Amino acid sequence: MTVVIPMRDGLDERRLRVAARFIREGELVAFPTETVYGLGGDALNRDAVLKIFKAKGRPADNPLIVHIADFEMLYELAREVPKEAELLAKRFWPGPLTLVLPKAEKVPKETTGGLDSVAVRMPSHEIALALIRESGRPIAAPSANISGKPSPTLAEHVIDDFYGRIACIVDGGETPIGVESTVIDLTSWPPVLLRPGGLPLEEIEKAVGEIEIHPAVRGKEVDLAKAPGMKYRHYSPSADVIVVEGKKERVHEKIRELVSSFRNEGKRVGVMATGGFYEADEFFDLGGSEEEVARNLFKALRELDKRGVDIIIAEGIEERGLGLAVMNRLRKAAGYRILRV
Repeated sequence: MTVVIPMRDGLDERRLRVAARFIREGELVAFPTETVYGLGGDALNRDAVLKIFKAKGRPADNPLIVHIADFEMLYELAREVPKEAELLAKRFWPGPLTLVLPKAEKVPKETTGGLDSVAVRMPSHEIALALIRESGRPIAAPSANISGKPSPTLAEHVIDDFYGRIACIVDGGETPIGVESTVIDLTSWPPVLLRPGGLPLEEIEKAVGEIEIHPAVRGKEVDLAKAPGMKYRHYSPSADVIVVEGKKERVHEKIRELVSSFRNEGKRVGVMATGGFYEADEFFDLGGSEEEVARNLFKALRELDKRGVDIIIAEGIEERGLGLAVMNRLRKAAGYRILRV
């Protein structure tokens, strides 16, 4: 039995103590952050960390992000914190930014996927921060979905994947950003973007200057994953996904052409796009702004899957601001099945 704790109306400290007790006992708790829901366990407890990998079906060499609630925890987890890391942390924490730093000895290799570095962030969601503080533990928390599937932005998504398999789910309503945190590697210079996310790269570069973009961000395969989302198939629904990129008018034209072609083959077709009308079997309007698209992205993939489509055709957006994170997720969801028109 999984305990579901309703908290959509805001933080309830009395109810949260139940979830915090599960964390201290080495159990798993799914909870909302400002990005997506996390599947949390005590980051310093090897057994709890192994439960995370087992529950998700996650490869053991795929590192976890450790969530903290104060700067004291950062200095306990990292062997060294360069001045650039301090600058970024003080400017953007709490928030959707993860920093990769040399790990302290106390951090188990199970948490870091066998690496000598640790990925750390301080979430801004009040429930996440309160859970970390109440449990008194840094919390390792990948997204609360079965490995490879779309990340969860609603407690219902977590219930679909994990009810009966973990101790507790804290239902804090919809997550406001909708894509995971931005991950910056500071173990070498210059810093490297390992994963685009909820904090736009442009904002980070204003603080510390130019940042290299790891080839994995745009689809190159890697042997060693220094951050989640770099190495394995991610964010994919059961339906096949095709991404159409290019000038808006040509994209709309191509999507209509594809819908007609697939339907003539007897397939149920779903379209996710930023407005417009398509004579598809199912349609999900992603919204008009990059913020709306990011917030709706994973919800759209899950919802169209539930509606029983065979093919999902997704409209690409510009890679600026949150658009870089959206396109990174969409291309991975499609297995890089992309049409550029």
